Amino acid sequence: MSDDNKVRLDKWLWAARFFKTRSLATAAIDGGHVHLNGDRAKPARTVKQGDRLRIQVTHGLFEIEVLALSDRRGPAELARLLYRETDESAARREVVALERELAPQFDHPQVKGRPTKKWRRELNRFDRQSGD
Repeated sequence: MSDDNKVRLDKWLWAARFFKTRSLATAAIDGGHVHLNGDRAKPARTVKQGDRLRIQVTHGLFEIEVLALSDRRGPAELARLLYRETDESAARREVVALERELAPQFDHPQVKGRPTKKWRRELNRFDRQSGD
């Protein structure tokens, strides 16, 4: 962890392991998926201890508070020490994960390209039943 009191936002997000590369972090920031203290930020914006971040990534929406600064990517255990997620954010992500798990899956396990004759008949039967 660095003793500096300021670090670029894209470097910090990369070091905290929210994104795999700095380019992905920069793209997310430019796309409006990262808010710093309630405002849209730019990749070169500095992060300080106590700042609040709202980060939308593929695996959920995180609302966090910055506890420590680092511009080096290290193990996941050290990365988790850089921030603290709010209780509401963690609870909301758990609810979303549970909903996603309970949602019906429409993937057929044997689909590898074109449907088989049997699978096509099942699809047609499903279409006829849902069209009523």
